Amino acid sequence: MNKYACMLAMMAVGMLAACAMSPNNPSHAAAGATGPGDAIAPLSLVPAVARLDRHAGSFALREGTRIVAPAGDEGAHRVAQYLADRIKRSTGMQLTVADGGDAKGAIVLASDPAIEGEEAYALDVTSDGATIRASRSHGLFYGAITLWQALTAQPDSHAVPAMHVDDAPRFAWRGLMVDSARHFQTTDELRKIIDQMALLKLNTFHWHLTDDQAWRIEIKKYPDLTRIGGCRKALGPDAALVEEPGKPYCGVYTQDDVQGIVAYAAERYITVVPEIEMPGHAQAAIASYPQLGVTKKRPAVSTDWGVMPYLYSPSDKTFTFMENVLDEVMALFPSTYIHVGGDEAIKDQWQASKAVQAQMKQLGITNEEKLQGWFIARIGAYLDEHGRRLIGWDEILDGDVPASAAVMSWRGTKGAVIAANKGHDVVLAPAPDLYLDNVQSRLPDEVPGRMPVITLEALYHFEPVPSEISAENAKHVLGAEATIFAEQTPTAARVEHAAFPRLAALAERTWTNQADWQDFLARMPAQMARFKNDDIKAADTAFGVAFEATANGDKAMVKLSTQTGLGSIHYTIDGSTPVANSPAYTAPIDVPLPTTLMATAFIGEQALAQPRTQVVDAASLLRRDSTALELCTDSNGSRQEAALPVDGPRRTHFVDIMNTCWRWKGVDLTGVRHIAIEVDRLPWNFALAHEIKNVVTRPKHSKAGEVEVRLDSCEGEPAASLGLAAAHDGKATLTGDLQGEGTHDLCIVVTGKPGPTFWVLGNVQLQR
Repeated sequence: MNKYACMLAMMAVGMLAACAMSPNNPSHAAAGATGPGDAIAPLSLVPAVARLDRHAGSFALREGTRIVAPAGDEGAHRVAQYLADRIKRSTGMQLTVADGGDAKGAIVLASDPAIEGEEAYALDVTSDGATIRASRSHGLFYGAITLWQALTAQPDSHAVPAMHVDDAPRFAWRGLMVDSARHFQTTDELRKIIDQMALLKLNTFHWHLTDDQAWRIEIKKYPDLTRIGGCRKALGPDAALVEEPGKPYCGVYTQDDVQGIVAYAAERYITVVPEIEMPGHAQAAIASYPQLGVTKKRPAVSTDWGVMPYLYSPSDKTFTFMENVLDEVMALFPSTYIHVGGDEAIKDQWQASKAVQAQMKQLGITNEEKLQGWFIARIGAYLDEHGRRLIGWDEILDGDVPASAAVMSWRGTKGAVIAANKGHDVVLAPAPDLYLDNVQSRLPDEVPGRMPVITLEALYHFEPVPSEISAENAKHVLGAEATIFAEQTPTAARVEHAAFPRLAALAERTWTNQADWQDFLARMPAQMARFKNDDIKAADTAFGVAFEATANGDKAMVKLSTQTGLGSIHYTIDGSTPVANSPAYTAPIDVPLPTTLMATAFIGEQALAQPRTQVVDAASLLRRDSTALELCTDSNGSRQEAALPVDGPRRTHFVDIMNTCWRWKGVDLTGVRHIAIEVDRLPWNFALAHEIKNVVTRPKHSKAGEVEVRLDSCEGEPAASLGLAAAHDGKATLTGDLQGEGTHDLCIVVTGKPGPTFWVLGNVQLQR
């Protein structure tokens, strides 16, 4: 059987690996060699399994089909009910959970001690029924997920292809971190995310609960942690999140809330790992209890993003506090691991404190990095005493930590390599590779987020075991997790947009060592349909159409493309919404001016994304939004959200917060005499710590400052200078004359020093 025929047969259960391993195995049926009611379709997201044999025929489910679980096996009965509920939600069919009984025509969950591994399972499907076998209920659960994924391989499917599967995950840690400190999610919103994690076979929910901007978890011994630390001033876009103007932005999880989330996740075989930050990212705690800090002064709960100077004092009083907090945390979270942060703890306050310096001398500690190591080691020892294990960000390697401590590598993969070679267990969570708060595209409608762009494909190609880790030490790689830091994901819809579908890519890479991007991509439409069925606001960015228009005499030449190239692009020029039989895009289109183009990618009749629209006219050919410009440097490039309007859509601006400088390359200035630049004023709420010295400032020529345009380079000939005095109240359009002929790069900069606000570009319009 050729690979393409095998792919069609296997995609219904998401297993291209079987084709690669056994291309001539006669037990594999070619596409089309199926029985009545079979549901073979190359549109399913099932993480690749360790082994699959595809057989002819299928098992057709009907209303009332039984799911049989062993009598008295509580775990198996929970899995059976979960599967019944899933199938009901996906297909509308109500299956019956039975306590033992005849296996014929049923889905049977069976205990099989011979299957090794807590999460391993075997799945057999014939025309007479399906059997899932595992030694633990964890395995039964994942077998049930595989069966459900095969069932939902195509719309309106009520049959599961006949097959045999032997499966187990590649990694023990398959995770997602959600940051509830920067922006708060309700318990219902978190449950919704946990549901999707389970359906992707992820098993670790890393819950970031404390930081400079908030302390979210109730600690009964220290009520001010949430009374004071659970609220902050609603600055910038946060103003849209409060009930009344001027109210603080607050959010707290009671201990009952936490227990509910932990129990809900456990029912889906997901472990919740809490993160309690120390010794840095502690401003909210110190705002609540100033005596915990070095200066003993009470700061405000931070409204800035970045790195704050507030560290816990490394005193006995602090350790008493931390141990009391951890006692309550350990009572709430049964997880083996407790995450203690340990990242971005700048040592200025420790260095300036006579008390801290005297303590270091007494302890024989020669520098502040080693003091942090001593701090973390003391916490690690306390966790060890209570049968728990410390895990922290890779900065904890800067000091001595317990041998039992695990390391989460975020500053690239170097920390993982160092930790594994020292014998520490590691989890890969590198920036930017697995940071889902990074933007997904350069499309005009992309939501706020960090740069660089992390595409669906880039995330899929991430390899969790760095090549620098030897085969012997690879056993220390527990797995990987994606992270969603929430500075720019203030709502549940934004979290869902950031996470899905990219989280599906990591789920597949952490479940299996098989990797086939084209296979995964072909299965994405079915997964997007699953997200839609569960009301998940997944990003369609990977399939959205991008437009590139250039002047072509009195017309325009327009190129259309998508990030993945999946499907075919269909377009209209009459204002109607594209459908599958609209004209297909095969080559750049010549259009008259003006023309309104709408375009969507399709597979068959299924639209892969919402239609995108581009107005092509004489003005648009001479206009660029900031999101279409290049940054002069992009060390801190991001899409920042405007603060206004409070109610309604807010514009995003592409900017490097360290250098307000943009480039428009290769501009034909022939006949261009004027320029109009839209600007907006955003809050400068970035705590850059020692990096503040690298912020680029340019001399102002007036009190308000200017937007300057230069030719070819930022030191080139001046082409325009537009005063900002007219824009003192915020958003404005600045106009002026433009000097220059021929084709040039334009460098556009804002003069002056940022803070407490700064100016960003909206768009640049040239005029003849």
